[in-house]
Amino acid sequence: MLEEIQKLNKDSLLPLRHSAEHVLHLAMQELYPSLKKVMGPAIETGFYFDFDLDESITPEDFAKVEKRMQEIIDANLPIKKHEVSMEEAREIFADNQYKLDWLDEIKERGEDITLYSIGKEGDEHYDLDLCSGPHVKHTEDIKAFKLLSVAGAYYKGDENKKMLQRIYGTAFENKEDLQKHLEMLEEANKRNHRKIGKELELFMMHETSPGSPYWLPKGMVILNELINYWRVEHAKRGYKETSTPLINKKELFETSGHWDYYKDDMFVCDMGDDDIYGVKPMNCPNAMIIFGSKPRSYRELPLRLSDADTLHRHEKSGALNGLLRVSSFRQDDSHNFITTEQIKEEYAQIFDIANQFYSVFNMDFKYRLGTRPEKYLGDIEAWDYAEKELHEILTETVGKDGYSVEEGDGAFYGPKVDIIMKDVLGRDWQMGTIQLDFQLPERFDLAYIDKDGSKKRPVVVHRVIYGSLERFIGILIEHFAGAFPVWLAPVQAVIIPITDGQLDYASSLKEKLSEEEIRVEINDKDESMQAKIRDAQMQKIPYMFIVGGREEKADEVSVRLRSEEDLGAKPIDEVIEKIKDIRLTKSLNLW
Repeated sequence: MLEEIQKLNKDSLLPLRHSAEHVLHLAMQELYPSLKKVMGPAIETGFYFDFDLDESITPEDFAKVEKRMQEIIDANLPIKKHEVSMEEAREIFADNQYKLDWLDEIKERGEDITLYSIGKEGDEHYDLDLCSGPHVKHTEDIKAFKLLSVAGAYYKGDENKKMLQRIYGTAFENKEDLQKHLEMLEEANKRNHRKIGKELELFMMHETSPGSPYWLPKGMVILNELINYWRVEHAKRGYKETSTPLINKKELFETSGHWDYYKDDMFVCDMGDDDIYGVKPMNCPNAMIIFGSKPRSYRELPLRLSDADTLHRHEKSGALNGLLRVSSFRQDDSHNFITTEQIKEEYAQIFDIANQFYSVFNMDFKYRLGTRPEKYLGDIEAWDYAEKELHEILTETVGKDGYSVEEGDGAFYGPKVDIIMKDVLGRDWQMGTIQLDFQLPERFDLAYIDKDGSKKRPVVVHRVIYGSLERFIGILIEHFAGAFPVWLAPVQAVIIPITDGQLDYASSLKEKLSEEEIRVEINDKDESMQAKIRDAQMQKIPYMFIVGGREEKADEVSVRLRSEEDLGAKPIDEVIEKIKDIRLTKSLNLW
């Protein structure tokens, strides 16, 4: 949340979008006088506002709402800030319990109360609302806007509170920028991972386990390929894979500090008689247990304990979003125990892994350093040292201007370096993270015997490269629009016999391809060849092998690519070697 607020405060479009949001709720107020205004902020891609209204709003209503908004904008009304006392504010909003709730929170935080008005009281268009700003000076400054969608939203995200109606919109400085954004949204909708995931039968969700994906057979292929690649490449670099208990006594999380910081986001099991367990939301406390399970020597360091167990976090239903925000997920996790002197070398190796993993998908990424948050463990001196080390490492790796800094965005136990990936639509995603921690080894009283026989405290680097594998796959689906690289494609080839006379040849081809671990199917449906080709392209299968009598005699296949290229007839052995090479090198090319 802090990161989002900081990013918004630097956004030059914030005042414009914030003002468009106020114009929206003024228009709604005029069209639906019985509604109660709740709240709504500007967000990274636009704005939204929540309404308590008995009548259901649908996208079909947007035209009349936008028309009224445009009338308000064309009136060139002034937007002004007003500072009032708590008593004045409570009197103004006496009939709106939502605003009174917000006033209570403002009082608790000790903040000043500011209101913003549009127009003048008594005029045709007038609105006064609780708001901290900023805004443009006049409604006419809003040059281009669009309402996008409507959805249900619980008040304050609490599913025990009333369901409200949330209208989303966006605004830009000119119509050209707005049009580009709308085109991007249209493309993003085509690539929506929930839509493609259903069409390609990759995963599903069910109401009996909110936020926990059911991985279907084809989706499991992608998940397993990513994990296998992670295993192989990390084993080469000396990582040792572990698996630790899913359910742990609360005392473990009390020792680590997570009980105080994460208890509300955990699934907790109270067995009675003060016998309380937590379903692990992260792997780090268990990694500390493994390190401390026996005496350790400096000769064992770096000790890199990796873990791909399933984790669980109790997310509110309103926060869940397909694979991008889930309650149950896996991480390509590792906790690397090192000496203070090994910090720079360890980070250099981790940066090298990140570069390899993201370049495989041709994804651009950058690093972002998060510093000490408001609530933190340990002493400031240790934090200052850790932050200084990371600044130096990043500067050496990508240059002084090659990374960004988010003040206060570190983990509660140490500063972190986040991996920010840019997808094919230009959207930024926070993926992996690399966190430097002096605190948990202290809390678990971990030690190793140094060269001189003295006990020393290790440093631990918490690191994930993919991040959540569910989230990573969701982004991959949208990045590739379901047309995965050959090595990840759930079905890599489909054999299409022209007539039933080639079914035996098709079966022998399938057996030969399967022996080479090429994932292949036969389409023997009672359909035309063109329908079968169209079906394969809809399923994003990389290769279609058309086989007729001529191909059977020559021991060949006629190769078509999902990109609609027709490569003609080729010997099957040549085709197999080509696919094996593309798969082995994890090439993004099809041929």
